[in-house]
Amino acid sequence: MFFRSLSGRFLLLTLLFVLLAEVLIFVPYVARFREDYLLTRVERAQIASLALLASDGQISDKLAEELLATAGVYNVVLRRDAVRELVLSSPVPGPVRATYDLRESSIWLLMRDGLAAMFTPENTVIRLIGDPVQEAGLLIEVTMNADPLRETLRDYALRILFLSLVITLATAALLFLSVQTLIVTPIQRVIASMATYAKAPEDARSIIEPDSRVTELRAAEEALQHLQEDLTAALRQKERLAQLGGAVARISHDLRNILSTASLLADRIEGSTDPAVVRSAPKLLNALSRAISLCESTLAFGKAEEPPPRLTQFALRPMVEDLVDGEKMAAGEASCAVEFLIDVPATMMLRADPEQLFRVITNLVRNARQAIEATGQQGSIEVTARDKEDGTAIRVIDTGPGLPQRAKDNLFAAFQGGARKGGTGLGLVIAAELIRGHGGKLELVRSDEEGTEFRIWLPHGA
Repeated sequence: MFFRSLSGRFLLLTLLFVLLAEVLIFVPYVARFREDYLLTRVERAQIASLALLASDGQISDKLAEELLATAGVYNVVLRRDAVRELVLSSPVPGPVRATYDLRESSIWLLMRDGLAAMFTPENTVIRLIGDPVQEAGLLIEVTMNADPLRETLRDYALRILFLSLVITLATAALLFLSVQTLIVTPIQRVIASMATYAKAPEDARSIIEPDSRVTELRAAEEALQHLQEDLTAALRQKERLAQLGGAVARISHDLRNILSTASLLADRIEGSTDPAVVRSAPKLLNALSRAISLCESTLAFGKAEEPPPRLTQFALRPMVEDLVDGEKMAAGEASCAVEFLIDVPATMMLRADPEQLFRVITNLVRNARQAIEATGQQGSIEVTARDKEDGTAIRVIDTGPGLPQRAKDNLFAAFQGGARKGGTGLGLVIAAELIRGHGGKLELVRSDEEGTEFRIWLPHGA
């Protein structure tokens, strides 16, 4: 189980990589050690032969044996002035098994021969060929036993391997402690914070406080902190929405009954002969009908169930004219400060839920009217509609003061995107949800000192 953890796997990889590095260093070291060992034997053999030559060969056999034993060779051959001369010699215990030319050996040959030398059989005789030191001849050849070389190489290799093992373990331990301190412990802290937060996400005290000094881990902690803050805010908002939904549902239930009574009374004034009443009665009945429908929808929304759109084919312009007339009446004396423009083709037919679309456009137009009225200056509101290849685009454009930055940043967030003092921002949230139910999209195109433009996009056949 230990090697399934991050620190365990890192420790294992560290051991493997350090050992691999040591092996890559070990082989050339062994090769170089063998070469130096053999060159030393050649130099000693040359010194022994020069001692013999300096005495004109007048040395005893015992002294010659001591010179060969000191050099660690069986015989020495010098080539001087194109003459090959056996300078020192002694009995060779066996045939020569291998010959090594030390003059032109490449690194690859040295590494191969170095590894092979550690596994040569006992009593193996080898011949060495090299250049004499100080150019004391053209060539020198020596014959020697490979056993001392094998034993020396093995002893050297064991010391190198032991040192490599110590370095590997020390390096792995230091790296393990570093990873444990700098990475694993902060990650465990993040995991513990997530577990604590999951038990009580509404409690702001369980939100993580970034304190890691590692850049990447601190970035992860900060991202987790933002996520937890957003989620906590969303949960609180959801709770407030649930409470609001219950309250609105109860109010809408009673309001629906009151409006139903008002609708029955409005039916009676349809028979009036007063021209003003005749013109206003249908609009009053339509307004009451929409209010009753809105109360019924609010009851469903209070249960977190916005009813799906009932798609029908209808003419868009009459509906826009109707809602504009309603806004003019709502504006009263202030209506002269707001100019309403309608640029919708009279023949344009739209397949959508007329009640839901009426609510969406009314919300946008009313927000624009209230924003212009709040400035105390004149302005205009224009509703346009155009058929495109992929759908229908409905735009609501005003010349108002534009939305404040806070409203733009939280435009479709309930209780956060209100542009007016005391506004809840629920209108745009509900409008965006209704448009999404049609498979479309409600978006803010622009909002600056020249005005605001919203765009409703509905796909064909929505």
